[in-house]
Amino acid sequence: MNVRALTETGLTDVWRSGPAVAASIGVVALGLLFHAEVASAVYVWSISTAYNHCFLVIPIVLYLLWDRREVLRDAIANPMPMAAFAGIPLAMAWFVAERLGIMEGRQLVAMSFVELLFFIVLGPRLWWQLAGPLLYLYFLVPFGAFLTRPLQDFTTIFVDHGLRLLHIPAYITGYTIEIPEGTFLIAEACAGLRFLIAAVAFGCLYALIMYRGWLRRAVFIAVSIVVPVIANGFRALGIIMLGHLLGSAQAVEADHILYGWIFFSIVILILIALGLPFRQDQPVPASQHPRRMPDWNYFRPAMFGTAGVVLLAAISPAIADALNRTATPDMASAIPMLEPTSVCKAEPAPPTEGLGTPGRAVVQRIDCGRAVLTLTIEVFSPRSPTSQLLAERRRLTDMDGAEDIRSTPLDLPNAPQGAWHMIEAVEATHVAAASLWIEGEPAQLGLMGRVQQAWRSIVGSQWAPVLVVVRAKRDPRLPGIAGQQRAADDVETFLRSQPQLARLIATAGGAVAPVKD
Repeated sequence: MNVRALTETGLTDVWRSGPAVAASIGVVALGLLFHAEVASAVYVWSISTAYNHCFLVIPIVLYLLWDRREVLRDAIANPMPMAAFAGIPLAMAWFVAERLGIMEGRQLVAMSFVELLFFIVLGPRLWWQLAGPLLYLYFLVPFGAFLTRPLQDFTTIFVDHGLRLLHIPAYITGYTIEIPEGTFLIAEACAGLRFLIAAVAFGCLYALIMYRGWLRRAVFIAVSIVVPVIANGFRALGIIMLGHLLGSAQAVEADHILYGWIFFSIVILILIALGLPFRQDQPVPASQHPRRMPDWNYFRPAMFGTAGVVLLAAISPAIADALNRTATPDMASAIPMLEPTSVCKAEPAPPTEGLGTPGRAVVQRIDCGRAVLTLTIEVFSPRSPTSQLLAERRRLTDMDGAEDIRSTPLDLPNAPQGAWHMIEAVEATHVAAASLWIEGEPAQLGLMGRVQQAWRSIVGSQWAPVLVVVRAKRDPRLPGIAGQQRAADDVETFLRSQPQLARLIATAGGAVAPVKD
């Protein structure tokens, strides 16, 4: 797409108009305002195979805009600055997501502000003509991870019924499937989330290119959602059946991801073949109306609307930043040190460990003979936001950026039920157990736990949240699963041998002085 082509289609009229200038300024301002959301999204794109395709979203949107060049030949923006008031509920939604520690929610709201900006500066009519490409920008947000567990459940149930129909004996506990030839696990990577997200992104692109009517687009997108989920069930069932026929689960374990992508490619080809007979990709005739030149008088309302959106978008981050400034831990009180029992003994940790943390932290090295473990106790301010607690847990467990993370509750005789969780990942170099205590009790930070901590981050509390992490390094001399299991056994053995650890946690998070506003 060159300058001459743009000039012939009239798209340069829209670009040279005041609304386009206002939109450019607004996008840059919103990008700076939500820089944390942008940085987090790009980081996820780069480390997660489920979201690598997000790097292609902006080029795809540019192509879709170019594909509509005939429709936009005489398009003129008509700004609607009063629509900026729609940013009020968006600002409230961002604040709620920020307090609850839901980054995907913050990113979705940030993208909604961008969509609102385009609606204001382009006007309803032009925005509707560009709705498909503009809404496709939502695929820049790496959301959908919450579907992993339901997809695992569906795949496990699908495999269970399939094995019954094939008369293959199987014993299923949770996501573990045991057949006479070996054991299979419906892990997060096998849940089908990667296939589903890629299929939906492809389905929306295919629908925007091949169809003109919204009904056909909606039907094809719905099919692109349902088919990958069912296909992933057949994929998992096929891999287990192949292991049954070959007589060994290990025979297909090494290449099961490759088999999955080949199967997924076949499914995409089937979707394309199903959609082709109903295509409506005939070119839209160009408008015969005389061309209207852009009116720079639109620059003022477009800038008013842009300024309104940016100001409303800035309110919630400013409030959140002010609240976070009050979340300063008590640095005067000392954190009690663990005096290990049994065969374990404490060793001094490097003096740099525990520095630069959002809470007050103490780090100990524990030598238990067979393994050396790292014990970290971090006490936060009662006003700490949920996102801070979650980020520290990911960092201390050494799982930040890891995929296929598995969290298993530990049943320990010297700790309340559900207080400790073993956290493991296939490619991680460590295995860790973590315990988060809020209001003097173990907390999991589910939806209700996040809501309660969000309220405490605003009004304060007499109890300080405490995060305790015990981490062990995997033995590089042992193969993957064996080394991971060895480290997990070392961590669990240590926790079982330290009955005083629960009392130490309660002391560390004991009642603090009431927060003064």
